[in-house]
Amino acid sequence: MERLFLVDGHNLLFRMFYGMPPIPAGDGTYMHAVVGCMGALIRSIDMLRPSRMLVLFDSPDNGDRRSLCADYKANRPDYSAMAPEDCPFTQLPLLYRTLSHSGIPYAEIHGCEADDAIAAYAKQTPDDWQVVICSTDRDYFQLIDDRVSVFLYKGYDSAIVTPESVFARYGVSPDKFADFKCLVGDHSDNITGVPGIGPKRAAVLLNRFGNLAGICAHVDEVPYPSIRKALRDALPILERNRALIALAGDAPLPASPESLSVNAIRLSRASHMSLIYEAMEDGRAENDDALCAEAPF
Repeated sequence: MERLFLVDGHNLLFRMFYGMPPIPAGDGTYMHAVVGCMGALIRSIDMLRPSRMLVLFDSPDNGDRRSLCADYKANRPDYSAMAPEDCPFTQLPLLYRTLSHSGIPYAEIHGCEADDAIAAYAKQTPDDWQVVICSTDRDYFQLIDDRVSVFLYKGYDSAIVTPESVFARYGVSPDKFADFKCLVGDHSDNITGVPGIGPKRAAVLLNRFGNLAGICAHVDEVPYPSIRKALRDALPILERNRALIALAGDAPLPASPESLSVNAIRLSRASHMSLIYEAMEDGRAENDDALCAEAPF
C-alpha cells in the first residue's frame, strides 16, 4: 500500500527553532532549526517508511482568511521586525537547500495556506493510499479517518492520532472537530468562540444535534437560556469561524501524489548533519538568491 507522508513545514520549523539551543553555522548565522528539522524528518521516515512524501510551506500570498477576519492570527509577532538570529524564517534558505540536496520533495504553497494543500492531498489521493500528516496543529484532526492520520512527532514519544484517540480526548469524532473548534474558538489563530461554551458543552451539543448547522437550526431546543442567547448572538461569528477553520480539500495540488517519491530506506540511514553540511558546501558554490524565502507573516 502507498503511504503519503505530508509534513507541515512551518509547524516543524517553529518547533525546532524555539525548542533547540542555538547552533552556529560558522558564518555568523544559526542552523539549529535546520538541524532539528532534518533530524526529525529522518527519524520520522525511519518510523513510518513512506513511499511518497512532501514538506509543505506557506508563502507570503497564502490566501484570503484575513479578509474574512482582520484579527485572524493577529496575536502573532511581526517576524519582519525581528533580528535575524531571533527569526525562524532566516533559516529557511538552508532548510530548503538541505531538503533539495537530500532528495526530499518540498513546496511553497501560493494562493492558499499549506493547511489547505495538505487537506487537498488527504482528500484527493486514491482511496487505497494511507496519508500521514506530521504536525501539532489540531486543525488537521478534522481530516482524520480510517486512512488519514496525524503524526505527532516527539522523538521516541511520537504518537499517531486516530479517530478513536480524537474521540477519547475531545468527546467528538473527527468529522465534528471543525465544528467543535468553531464553538470553543482557537487561541493559536486568534479565533474567538461562543461565550459560555467550553469543550465539554461543545461536545454535548454536537453529539445531540449532529453538527454546527444542526445546533443553529434547533437553537430553541438547546438547554439553558444563557447558552441559547449566546448561540443566537454568535450566529454571524460561527459562520465566519466555519470559513476560517474548515479545510475543504479542494485546493489545487502543487504536484501529483505519484510524483512525490522518496527513498525512505536510504534516508533512514543518512546522517542529518552530513546532509546539512553537504548542502552548505553546495550553497557556497551557487547563487543563493533563488533560494531566499520571505516570511509569510
